[in-house]
Amino acid sequence: MIFGMWDSTLFHIGPIAVDHLVVTEWAIIALIGIIGFMATREMQVVPRGLQNAWEAIIIFTYDFFTQLMDKEHVAKKWAPLLTAFFLFILVSNYSGLIPGAAHIEGFQPPTSNWNVTMTLALITFFAVHVAGFSEHGGHYLHHFVSPSVAMLPLNLVEEVAHPLSLTVRLFGNIFGEEMVIAFLLFMAPFVVPSAIMGLSLLLGAIQAIVFTILSASYIAASTGEGH
Repeated sequence: MIFGMWDSTLFHIGPIAVDHLVVTEWAIIALIGIIGFMATREMQVVPRGLQNAWEAIIIFTYDFFTQLMDKEHVAKKWAPLLTAFFLFILVSNYSGLIPGAAHIEGFQPPTSNWNVTMTLALITFFAVHVAGFSEHGGHYLHHFVSPSVAMLPLNLVEEVAHPLSLTVRLFGNIFGEEMVIAFLLFMAPFVVPSAIMGLSLLLGAIQAIVFTILSASYIAASTGEGH
């Protein structure tokens, strides 16, 4: 990473340095992909086991986004991206809880690095405007000067504030959590771990849900009748 917190390069692909953070992201993406493949390679009419769990996730997220976005066709179009966000962020948050992970030099949960959270936020930013143009065409630009042209600067600031807020919120919470856990484990390694693990599981899920809900709400706003 260009803006990485430290140099932990493992190898190079041409001129591109690949560090622990990138490898961890690849591993998380591969894990989600493998689980998805295993769950859907032999689909049954009556789902069982992994297929049942995978379908439960897809159905739940689809129904949730449909209710949040009001427009079913918009939810159907963007639910795959939002579900991918949720799964990636959730697994990333939980990667720091893997036994022994904290002792690996250069290792950190991807979401505790602002490069990663900024990238996710920028994907949301572009998705919002792609969704807006897809739904309203050129008329979508009208909301930047609504209710008057004088509001253009404030509306532009608001659009920039959305990805910035997503970046800082996710990075700050996960990075801060990692720092607190590391400090407490150092101070009381035999007393704190169980309680901290439980708290981390809860906070990791909450942060994944919050990021996804905010992303979905921004897309819903850009495709709503007010634009």
